[in-house]
Amino acid sequence: MTLFPDMCNAFLHESIIGRAIAAGTINVECTDIRPFTENKHGRTDDYPYGGGRGMVMSAQPIYDCYRAICEKRGDTPPVIYMSPKGKVLTQQKALELSKGDGFIILCGHYEGVDQRLLDEIVDEEISIGDYVLTGGEMPALVLTDAVCRMIGGVLSDDECFTEESHFSGLLEYPQYTRPPVWRERDIPEVLLSGHHKNIAAWRREKMLTETADKRPDMLENADITEKERLFLTNYINKKKDFND
Repeated sequence: MTLFPDMCNAFLHESIIGRAIAAGTINVECTDIRPFTENKHGRTDDYPYGGGRGMVMSAQPIYDCYRAICEKRGDTPPVIYMSPKGKVLTQQKALELSKGDGFIILCGHYEGVDQRLLDEIVDEEISIGDYVLTGGEMPALVLTDAVCRMIGGVLSDDECFTEESHFSGLLEYPQYTRPPVWRERDIPEVLLSGHHKNIAAWRREKMLTETADKRPDMLENADITEKERLFLTNYINKKKDFND
């Protein structure tokens, strides 16, 4: 539900998500809130009670838009409001949503949405980070992309996302492509060996070290073995000694 459906459609009908929609693998519809307003001037917002700068989106057009979507679907799916007040989106949350029967995303704008509407229909608020944007469309597209790419048939293989950053609680290993030497930088020899077990071990080790270097906060909840924790302890200590 958005005031800018063309903006959303321009993104959604490109690349992998666009091909999945065209193939009927997923269904994503952008519904314009504006036609549902009963305001004689066609406005979907008004001044906030209590004063203050900016405008607030009105409850009535959003609610009627929501009811129209529910009637078209024949059910009442959960509603997610994209908001900087919400819980920050994670890979696990996207995976959870990908296994459901669908949901509605509400894109706010201006100074937000009448709280009574949020209390009436919203089940969950989600944020994409601790910052504020001009509207909820870009966050909604981020959420849509994150969820849709984990639905069966959207990507060519489940491994396309199960080995990615955050899926297992770790960051992804480095990737390389041709040529084997670029600006005097070589591909790691193990990747040219054809030895799949050694490659898998190298990639796992790199996932651990990449996470330790770039997002050490993730290690506390990461799914790793005691042997891997010992490896990381030694790695971090050696790195500390080197820097000292």
